[in-house]
Amino acid sequence: MLQTTSAALAAGDRLRVGAPLVLCDLTQSYSPAGGGGISTYLREKRDYVLRETPHHLIQIVPGPEDRVTVEGRHIFAEVGADPVRGSPNYRFILRTGVVRALLAQYRPDIIESLCPWVLPWTAIRHRRAFPDTALVAGYRTDFPNAHVYRVAAEKFGERLGRGFRWLSYGYAEITYREFDWVYTLSEAARVPLAARGIHQTSVLPLGVDTALFCPTRRDPGYRAELGLPQGRGPLLAYAGRIDNEKRADRLVAMFRRLPPELDAAMVLIGDGKLRAPLTEAARGLPIAFPGFEKDRAELARALASSDIYVSAMADETFGVSVLEAQASGLPVVGVSGGAMPDRVPAGMGLLGPVDDVATMADNVARVWASDPRGMGQAARDMVAARYGWTRTFQRLFDEVYPNALAVSADRVERRRASRFASGRPMLSADMATA
Repeated sequence: MLQTTSAALAAGDRLRVGAPLVLCDLTQSYSPAGGGGISTYLREKRDYVLRETPHHLIQIVPGPEDRVTVEGRHIFAEVGADPVRGSPNYRFILRTGVVRALLAQYRPDIIESLCPWVLPWTAIRHRRAFPDTALVAGYRTDFPNAHVYRVAAEKFGERLGRGFRWLSYGYAEITYREFDWVYTLSEAARVPLAARGIHQTSVLPLGVDTALFCPTRRDPGYRAELGLPQGRGPLLAYAGRIDNEKRADRLVAMFRRLPPELDAAMVLIGDGKLRAPLTEAARGLPIAFPGFEKDRAELARALASSDIYVSAMADETFGVSVLEAQASGLPVVGVSGGAMPDRVPAGMGLLGPVDDVATMADNVARVWASDPRGMGQAARDMVAARYGWTRTFQRLFDEVYPNALAVSADRVERRRASRFASGRPMLSADMATA
């Protein structure tokens, strides 16, 4: 339960009255090309902080070498790290001493940890040296289930998969209990945290740039540009990592089940360890694999120039890519798992069972035969009304950060009071009764 000591209230008011703070984002999940949900979040947050607040922002991410770039109130610190095997656009920081040195140099008031591995404990250890630091964690993926269980079950079987998942939830409990506040991307994601006694949480829906992702960016020549035949059927699109976690292979399997008379084509925008084998497996089919799109405007053009967005991902915790497609005016065909049911309500697409490629193919045909433009317009209207980055960051600065600062200040005050009490000399019986 959130405490309300005078120090805690004063700390929470620091953001509300606009007192300049030093904020820090800390993550492994960054791509310099600008793709990925966290990379988008970092960029949008930078712009919001510089435009709407007086605060300083340091963002610590993996990079090819150690490099710090300072531009006014924004500090971008890259820590040299090796690429992740199978995901060439991403790197993984192991040199935590460099991160600790950066944190000690800039002394952030709030550290926001955006990934579950290694770096959360770097932030925790920094806070032990600098107790006034408030720690916020973004529980952006239910990783024990979405990552650990899935991989372990595939490699070692269901029983061991469940065992690794149990261990991972234990790690999550130990880790996130150390943070002053945790946010998730949906109400459903709060459930596993609450089950492990972590209740100081908020829901922080992410946003979409609806000016960038817009149906007006549609380009009739995009399909030919990809080398795809100019058929009368739909152009299906997917944007994201082409790997096992995203179940990209199911999309190719689904495409094979589409009726020939549908005259469909498909583009899978992204990179990953399945891109090469799927390109080979799809040889002869009207499927394009243009690779990772670095230019966000070009990604917006690609989505707006397509007709139906498809995704077989079962563990989406929010689904930024789905919202970007919807903002571009596309109906969605996906699966009833993760955040997808929240993103795709009735009238905006169709969902089917996880890994059921036959039903997904049927749903593509049903959407195309109904009113795909009307579904897409309804989806865009929903995104424009409910999801915007300004709303995201207003909640971050009005709710998440003040709560974290209040809990942090209360923790420090109680620790100091405890130390004072334990260090106070005891009175003798005679002195106490004098």
